[in-house]
Amino acid sequence: MTWLQLKGDPAIRQGLFSQCRIESDMDRNIGSVLDAVDQLMRGHGIFHAKLHFSSSRATLWSATDPMRYRVYVLEEILSPEIGPAYPAIAYPNEACIPPERIRPVLERLKELRQVDENMYLRAGSLNVVNGLVGLNFSCDGSHYLRVEEFLSRDTRFWF
Repeated sequence: MTWLQLKGDPAIRQGLFSQCRIESDMDRNIGSVLDAVDQLMRGHGIFHAKLHFSSSRATLWSATDPMRYRVYVLEEILSPEIGPAYPAIAYPNEACIPPERIRPVLERLKELRQVDENMYLRAGSLNVVNGLVGLNFSCDGSHYLRVEEFLSRDTRFWF
């Protein structure tokens, strides 16, 4: 897949500079959230994770039940019971990216969330099987691109 950029609602783009990011509960707990998601993706069969920073929730797809995604609020993501909810299984052979690339992607999502008050990441996703990152910004623009291309761009590129 080549880089795909989709422009969103023009009304949202027009009002971009009249809004600013408000710190969410997920923002305040971002380190613990990234730890949990990293662990779930590396050793518990989660092959696709989408972090909804603004609404403090995560959507997870599991290799053991790939046809159904699960939505978790912040308290569930941070609960010690989230790991046992997904059995420990080997990292998928079908993965396009090695497990050590998961954390750098998650950290870059955090940077894009925090770098600017007006233009910021609302939601970001990672799929280790197809190797794609999905981004949804406050301007309502969306991007889908390969992990390596995503990691090759610093935060200034996006703004």
